[in-house]
Amino acid sequence: MPHRAFFWLATFNLLDRDAMKDPWSFENEAHKKGYTRIAGVDEAGRGPLAGPVVSAAVVLPGNADLPGVDDSKKLTPKKRDALFESIYEQAIGIGIGIIDPVEIDRINILQASLLSMLVSVENLEPAPDYLLIDGPFGIKSFLPQTPIKHGDSLSISIAAASIVAKVTRDRLMERYDQEFPAFGFAKHKGYGTKAHREAISLNGPCSIHRFSFRGVGDSPLEAS
Repeated sequence: MPHRAFFWLATFNLLDRDAMKDPWSFENEAHKKGYTRIAGVDEAGRGPLAGPVVSAAVVLPGNADLPGVDDSKKLTPKKRDALFESIYEQAIGIGIGIIDPVEIDRINILQASLLSMLVSVENLEPAPDYLLIDGPFGIKSFLPQTPIKHGDSLSISIAAASIVAKVTRDRLMERYDQEFPAFGFAKHKGYGTKAHREAISLNGPCSIHRFSFRGVGDSPLEAS
């Protein structure tokens, strides 16, 4: 990838998992401070042995109607797909960031995840003025931001971003399945299932595998 960046690994205003019950709570707090375009930011694909890490940044209108929106990992594929369409219909703006396996191997999966988040924010139009980031780390942006542990279960904007990132990545992996049919990417999306590991043993890794991950190359590193 041509984009290069380093990241602050300090937490900014890390908020506890039980800090809110209202899915608009964090957005409303930012609005009270005068911010008007608040983006939720999340990634998908940290753990797989193959494929990119994908992030989304989503700004929702205050009247967004997204019943059932939640952390994408808690939803069925059918529900995710339906919400994905609803989010795209209703969002003020959506940005996508994709970091490929070569870059993941070069800078490590944590840095690649943070980089993908930054790219998604930079690709978001209209530009946001405040960020709600899933997880304990902020990104290197001049925009004010709040990292939120388990944010995809606490903020509607982050939950929407998690769905967009997950569905976008899954669809990419389904395309890769056509290019590399021996690995079954459409089924496991690159995760380290028994069938996937057996396919790697039988065929060797392909160009979208992460060679720094255990079970792919010779490195002792594991996915985190």
